[in-house]
Amino acid sequence: MRIGVLGPEGSYSEKAARQWSPGAEMIYFDDFEEVLIAVEAKYLEAGVVPLENSLEGAVGLTMDSLLRLKVLIIGEVNLPIRNCLLGMGGSEIKVILSHPQALAQCRQYIRDHYPKAEVRTTGSTSHAAKLAQEFPEMAAIAGAGAAEKYGLIVLAKDIQDAAENVTRFAVVGNDIVPATGRDKTSLVIYLERDRAGALYDILQEFAGQGINLTRIESRPSRRGLGDYYFYIDLEGHISDLPVEEALQGIVKKAAMVKVLGSYPRA
Repeated sequence: MRIGVLGPEGSYSEKAARQWSPGAEMIYFDDFEEVLIAVEAKYLEAGVVPLENSLEGAVGLTMDSLLRLKVLIIGEVNLPIRNCLLGMGGSEIKVILSHPQALAQCRQYIRDHYPKAEVRTTGSTSHAAKLAQEFPEMAAIAGAGAAEKYGLIVLAKDIQDAAENVTRFAVVGNDIVPATGRDKTSLVIYLERDRAGALYDILQEFAGQGINLTRIESRPSRRGLGDYYFYIDLEGHISDLPVEEALQGIVKKAAMVKVLGSYPRA
């Protein structure tokens, strides 16, 4: 199996992919959208991209791309994130590099320990580690595994602002996977007209079938201020009768319903 992940080697996306499929061949890309486009083109059997983080919330680029592209979520991985400060050592740190999500997760640590350091964003945590090996005054925020890969020293461990830091990754493919009895389904719903009780009417369909929603989040539709798509995760598979009946009711009430996938729960 060929799995697309954010590169270069040593990224958290790669770690999540290896957790999901230890023997797979990793193909590295510069950003999450490129991974999903390669899956849609069937260049890859699967791709692994982050959906949400327990500290920083949803990854907007991934959510927008899942709506736009013809791919399906076929699995998920919940990966504990243990950010470390990596560097060459022996020099004052003047620049701190990392992916914007990692920098946000360590905002307080940077403010407390390196208030004068310049903070720069990179395409991934592993890319930051690769750059940090070039100059001793640069440090990267990345996983401890990236230190060994790029010849760096772990200067500080567990520097995220909260101990419980978990990123949920989606495994994306092209085909709905069979029900396992312990599944999730992800949807996007667009209501089109803003009226009192519109969202309530949708949620009532799930409640009437006894379906538990594990996540609901709005994203701007880009059609105008106050206009949103609603992303919903629920317990159950699209082939389960309660889910099937709830969707039949929702289709009659919503302007658009897109199933992003049914897959085994992590």
